[in-house]
Amino acid sequence: MKDNLFDVIVIGGGPAGMMATGRAGELGAKVLLLEKNERLGKKLSITGGRRCNITNAEVDQRLFLNNFPEAKKFLFSSFSQFGVESTFKFFEDRGLPLVIEERKRAFPKSQSAEDVCRVLENYVQASRNVTVRLQTSFLSFVFEKNILRGVKTTTGSFFAKRIILATGGFAHAETGSTGEGVTQLKTLGHTVKDPDANLTPLCTSATWVHELSGTSIDDMTLRFIQDNKTQIKLRGRLLFTHFGISGPLVLNSAYKVKALLKKGKVSASVDLFPDYDLGSLDAFLINFFAERKNKILKTVLKELLQKKLSEAVLDVMQLPIADVPVNSITKDERKLLGRTLKNLHFPITGTMGLEWSIVADGGVDPKEVDFKNMSSRLHPNLYLIGDALNINRPSGGFSLQLCWTTGWIAGTHASKKHS
Repeated sequence: MKDNLFDVIVIGGGPAGMMATGRAGELGAKVLLLEKNERLGKKLSITGGRRCNITNAEVDQRLFLNNFPEAKKFLFSSFSQFGVESTFKFFEDRGLPLVIEERKRAFPKSQSAEDVCRVLENYVQASRNVTVRLQTSFLSFVFEKNILRGVKTTTGSFFAKRIILATGGFAHAETGSTGEGVTQLKTLGHTVKDPDANLTPLCTSATWVHELSGTSIDDMTLRFIQDNKTQIKLRGRLLFTHFGISGPLVLNSAYKVKALLKKGKVSASVDLFPDYDLGSLDAFLINFFAERKNKILKTVLKELLQKKLSEAVLDVMQLPIADVPVNSITKDERKLLGRTLKNLHFPITGTMGLEWSIVADGGVDPKEVDFKNMSSRLHPNLYLIGDALNINRPSGGFSLQLCWTTGWIAGTHASKKHS
């Protein structure tokens, strides 16, 4: 029976679960880590294009937490215990230096997500008090006299004074992130929001957009329009895909677009020349054409835009002028070209859903968690961390920082009372 008794059980061997396990083991608790996959950190190993965006290097806590608009009031106590600077120290002290890239995104200098997994696995295994059980799926909680005592799994039942739930959310189900642990929390009386795609690409029915698949624009303005009014305006990089549009700007605005779609039709508009108004763009085109007066339009446009994009612009214009010399383009045709360059518009038909989502919302209502120690307000010996919490956030390192912070705090406090 002693083999089934622990101080702390951690359910889920992802980033939050490994952090919690390593911390609890470091503090002397006897810990059992349960993982359904054949290895720890399966989802972590592919995150950030296998480069792993460990955190965001915004060290001003208030500015950092502004990226969690609905949950920041809950997170101040957590981040005062373990924040961005703590994350840098944690990884760099363990031989993994970080580098900061655009938008303050922090990556391992090695550019390898596997190196991040290795650091965390070593942290887990550093304590002889830690037992890891792989290919062991969580089935249900075990109660005795209305008190949470343990868990039932596919390899047997295990018991502990404290249990940390780190089964993750619903994004990337192929890595085992299917949210069954969060679903089980409903049986404990917790308010659990059903999953929905949060950071996910957007799709369109416009075939000319699909044909641009793989084309990216480094600097453009993107507008989402409803009822002839701009509802969302963004500037930056855009990636066209075989189903629609993607890239950080799109991913981070998907949940807002999704909310608009519930109210009615939404269209997108891409401005390829955001630094020009229509008048100054027309003046630019006049001079540009004058210097190339004997060349045909489709050739000239390839000097301004990528080949696929220049072809798309001509298709959208729906005028047979691709092979016309630019000195024969009429004033009205030139002005239509300018308007098209400033307003490549297409319908948005929806999101790509959970299968394509980097982060899915859903999980326990933050009001039901004590963020000073990450314990459930309904069951004080249950700790809820990482994607088990219904907390919206953008891409750029914020999701993993939430895992490091909540995992470290839960591991710290769950181990404090072990005996």
